[in-house]
Amino acid sequence: MNRRDVMTFITGAAVAWPLAARAQQPRMPVVGWLNSETPDGEYGFLAAAFRQSLSQAGFAEGRNVAIQYRWAQGQIDRLPALAAELVRDQVAVIAAAGTVSARAAKAATTTIPIVFSVATDPVAMGLVASLNRPGGNITGVANLMVELGQKQLELLHALVPTVTIMAVLINPIFPAAESQARDLQAAARKLGLGLHVLHASTERDLETVFDKMADMRVGALAITADAFFLSRRDQIIALAARHSLPTTSPWREAAAAGGLMSYGTSDADAYRQLGSYAGRILKGEKPADLPVQQSTRFELIINLKTAKALGIDVPLQLQQLADEVIE
Repeated sequence: MNRRDVMTFITGAAVAWPLAARAQQPRMPVVGWLNSETPDGEYGFLAAAFRQSLSQAGFAEGRNVAIQYRWAQGQIDRLPALAAELVRDQVAVIAAAGTVSARAAKAATTTIPIVFSVATDPVAMGLVASLNRPGGNITGVANLMVELGQKQLELLHALVPTVTIMAVLINPIFPAAESQARDLQAAARKLGLGLHVLHASTERDLETVFDKMADMRVGALAITADAFFLSRRDQIIALAARHSLPTTSPWREAAAAGGLMSYGTSDADAYRQLGSYAGRILKGEKPADLPVQQSTRFELIINLKTAKALGIDVPLQLQQLADEVIE
């Protein structure tokens, strides 16, 4: 072999070696993020809580894991198509935030692992076989928002004690709608309140319902845990302000956006649990072996600015009880 052949061989080997080394490097795992909302404001904060927990599990975005974000921008009918995109991209795990996101992900795949955060009983929703043994390719975190209706009414009654007639807003197509109505009516009777159960599942329904409440002389409104009401929170808050109606909801972001009060489980805590489970699955654990966790950290948020606009004096004791007071 002459000198030219030797140099050609060395040069070729030098080029081929890094190419071969790169080819042998494992593909960075991809997490698919599915959410019905937007990355702005509250949900950007919750996505950050998810990433922080995922990083604590050993997977930092951009370093050894990639995240594909699919935000429905409040249009929940887009979720099935967004879930299908993540399946086509063959992500390693899908993190589905919210009940409708979880159902869309479950319908899209029976093989890709799914972790969810939902505000209702995932067994009743048909997402898992049981809490301890979820089975299949899906598990996650269940927030006890549906079960908190009685406490929400109690807190709203403490805030507006002179109100004797309240209403509760329920989406009739929500699987737990009947049990929600039944539990809240029982809670209202214990408090000595009259309670109107009103249904809404479209934007037009919301306008109609608020007009009805004016005729019924409703003094306060409780909003139940449903993805539609969360996606239409700005419309609901605007209608409540127009009708000077105190409201309570399960979501912190509703109070932050101008609602009077919210009481529910801590979303940040639930999203951290979601990130932890995603990390465990990336390490090789199977969703079927991971029991559904239940978020048990609750938060009371009161918006003093809204209370002032409604002419409501928030008792000092209630302010001290709140986890956050918005001024």
